[in-house]
Amino acid sequence: MPLADTFSAIVTNSTAAVAATTPAPSVAPTETTMLSTSTAPLSTAAPEPGASVWVELDSVPSGVIGELVAADESVSIIVTPWAGDLPVGSATIEFQSPKHNTKRVELNVVSGLSETVYLDKQNQLVTTMLSFTVGGAPKQVAFTPDNAEIWVTLLDGDGVEVYEPFTGELLAEIDLAGSGAVEVIFNAAGTLAYVSQMETSSVYEIDVASKKVLRNMPAIGAWTKVMVLSPDERTLYASNWVDDNISEFDLETGQVVRILPTVKTPRGLYVTPDGEELWVAGFLNGEIQVIDLAKGRGTVIYRSGGSMRHLVGDDERGLVYASDMTRANTLVIDVDTREVAELAKVDRTANTIDLSPDGQVLYVSSRGRNHEESYHRLGPDWGSVAIIDTATGRHFDTIVGGNQPTGLDVSPDGQFLAHSDFLDNRVTIYEIPSYEVYLDGNGGRYDAHFSEIRKRRSGR
Repeated sequence: MPLADTFSAIVTNSTAAVAATTPAPSVAPTETTMLSTSTAPLSTAAPEPGASVWVELDSVPSGVIGELVAADESVSIIVTPWAGDLPVGSATIEFQSPKHNTKRVELNVVSGLSETVYLDKQNQLVTTMLSFTVGGAPKQVAFTPDNAEIWVTLLDGDGVEVYEPFTGELLAEIDLAGSGAVEVIFNAAGTLAYVSQMETSSVYEIDVASKKVLRNMPAIGAWTKVMVLSPDERTLYASNWVDDNISEFDLETGQVVRILPTVKTPRGLYVTPDGEELWVAGFLNGEIQVIDLAKGRGTVIYRSGGSMRHLVGDDERGLVYASDMTRANTLVIDVDTREVAELAKVDRTANTIDLSPDGQVLYVSSRGRNHEESYHRLGPDWGSVAIIDTATGRHFDTIVGGNQPTGLDVSPDGQFLAHSDFLDNRVTIYEIPSYEVYLDGNGGRYDAHFSEIRKRRSGR
């Protein structure tokens, strides 16, 4: 019997979400996502052969039908949330819902476990793996170069929280003298992290392995935000939002050796692979400035009149991508010719962007419309993350996020995406499909998302 035909009988007979054993459905699901889930043991005692253990299962959203195949090959139809005994061994559960992608989950039932499965709306191409609560106002998220950790800077907190990215386990809290943090970047080896702090206008250098602060480096400029390392990693550049300049740090001494004047409210930064140019995103007037580092002088190559926020570069293709918060669009600039073109429109208040390692896909977080009184209050829209083909500007997919998606990072291996919801104190992690899946995905949820980002009193 197909799962869809079983739904009403289950709900009628068992609000506890347990149903009688039934044969496997005769109709195969049209879409199946494989996911090996992590387990949270409820008991550390090793079960005896043939034993059963207590299992708790839920889904987001809840109340979804699943076909559960236990290790003894018995089949049950359940509705989440569900709890019960299962025999030790490998089990699978397949969730089907008219409004969601089918998801098949593999469970390793070796001890009592509690599992939450995230279901994605129909036709979404990225797969939600995990969502977890973090500290106040998560401004940025960044995977370590080995993918082993994800660092979250807290603007309304005491510094940085470090998590295991596939379980959400809190690994460390790094206190930065009782003040918040803005951005975090890593050196190529993944041994050092650099964290900016607006309140003290400084940059912290942190040992990644021990999570110990090695030194605090004053920027000699007000409201330090975005940082970038030179190609040889001997120099760090940090933008000073209020003072309209860039601090150039000599990392051997930790001292600022030069202050580079910029356009108003500098934010995003990019250094060319030869180390000769520093590109700057000017927020106040929507400017892109290129600084000749040998001369210390900059030239404005573009002015939109909007609010240029973030820059990322494709070194192999000689391209720079930019987000304009006011104009809600993304730009692509040829480094050699300085030619500027619009890549794609995105949702309101575009902010952080990131590029896939192969340069084929651009990810853009948008906060949505601000509250009429302050962006610190919940606005009328949900935020979003746009997924864009850099070759054509076509939208591959769109994630409808929470309140103000802000932090954004693609893992160094290109397999995972993380974003933070700034006003929800939450981080969500996704598995990224292949480029071919994007190409064949008919835009994913791009068209559908327009009707979903406007908030309704009843929720989404």
